[in-house]
Amino acid sequence: MLDTVTPTVVTMERATLYLGDANELLHRLGRVALVTDPPYLFDNSGGGTFRAARGASDQIVAEGLDQGFDHTIINPLLHPSVVIFCHNDQLADLLTYLNGNYRRVCVHVWIKPNPSPHRNKHYLADTEFYVVASDDISDTEFFIHAWQEGHHPVGAHPDMHRHVTAASQPSKLWGHPTVKPDAVMDKIITNVAGEIICDPFMGTGSSGVAAVKAGRRFIGIEHNPKHFATAVERLRLAHEDHVPP
Repeated sequence: MLDTVTPTVVTMERATLYLGDANELLHRLGRVALVTDPPYLFDNSGGGTFRAARGASDQIVAEGLDQGFDHTIINPLLHPSVVIFCHNDQLADLLTYLNGNYRRVCVHVWIKPNPSPHRNKHYLADTEFYVVASDDISDTEFFIHAWQEGHHPVGAHPDMHRHVTAASQPSKLWGHPTVKPDAVMDKIITNVAGEIICDPFMGTGSSGVAAVKAGRRFIGIEHNPKHFATAVERLRLAHEDHVPP
């Protein structure tokens, strides 16, 4: 299934993966739909004994995943439909940018029943809500879907409009602190218009796995060699499971 391997590019039947800088590569890839989980911009301090017991928060800081990203990497002429995960502190600026460049913009949530307890004299890392009957607490992580005319969301009602609930992935599973669950990515890919899905902040390849499962083509960019290698392996396995020989 693996066709070509170079030090910076891996090509498979339904996927092309680049080890490099998204700011340098993305504009060269032509017209694609973007589905991405870029670096958030948030205060990642605190956590107490929870932080000491789990390495994900420190890994986020070490890899610069709390430093945000340049919104202009999203080009409305090249990316007619986009889905972007973000922290709630980023919503105002990111929505302003997208609303000025896209025909329609919609905010969605991924409901996490196992939220991180970091507060820092604020709400939880994203936005908390309580299930009144049991006093349980869950976390909602935002993602924004924006599109141009003719690239509106796709999918059947009511599944298209249903919020998705899934537990956060443990960082030890793929060696990455912010891996999105399969159920979340499967729903998003199903609802995004476009035959080619691109993730310029690919991480370990969750968006690519969902794209391959859905019969789409995928282009991924990741600058961290360790995460890139994990994405290559995950996409290879996805091809074995979902692409006919």
